[in-house]
Amino acid sequence: MKNILLILGSPRDRASYSHQIGRRIVDDLKSRYPSAKVVVRNLAKEALPDVDNGFVTGRMLAPDKRRAAEAKALVLSDVLVAELMAADVIVLASPMHNFGVSAPVKKWIDQIARPGVTFSYSDKGPMGLVQGKKTVLVLARGGVYSEGPMMPYDFQEPYLRTVLGLIGMTDVEVVEVEGTAFGPEAAEKAVATATARLHAQCDQRSAAAAA
Repeated sequence: MKNILLILGSPRDRASYSHQIGRRIVDDLKSRYPSAKVVVRNLAKEALPDVDNGFVTGRMLAPDKRRAAEAKALVLSDVLVAELMAADVIVLASPMHNFGVSAPVKKWIDQIARPGVTFSYSDKGPMGLVQGKKTVLVLARGGVYSEGPMMPYDFQEPYLRTVLGLIGMTDVEVVEVEGTAFGPEAAEKAVATATARLHAQCDQRSAAAAA
């Protein structure tokens, strides 16, 4: 493993449960692969711009056909796509906001989901161009959505699996941090449960690698 990309999508930054677990995952990977380079894209500290008309029109044109405003609108997108393409493992940490992903994560997706760059169209439908990546989704929720009566309201994990699958990222592992809104004890339990699950998954990976 050479490159790890950590995407942090909560406006609460270090107070965020998803960020805490996401950073632990990266720390674990770094301990196992000391030479790996870690790139952190903190979407709360480095707010991405809204997609504008220059972006929408420019992304459909060859670089030499873009006007100045269109080329400028795609500069950051090119950087974000390059980060994604260079990564062997992507850890995406996001809270659930209004049953879906946070606004910063949605902006990141809008910047990297580009026809002809990260996916293409064919007679058989869309084909992802971001291949060979391991993706870990760290999803924090105030309630419990992985099971029970609120499960139909989870548009966070299904959306991420769908849009990341569109661009070719289908090797996806999910770590859930649920029930954080039910008080401090529930939040601590949610973090402890997610951490225990993370450790179990790491042990399984180590055993598989040694076999």
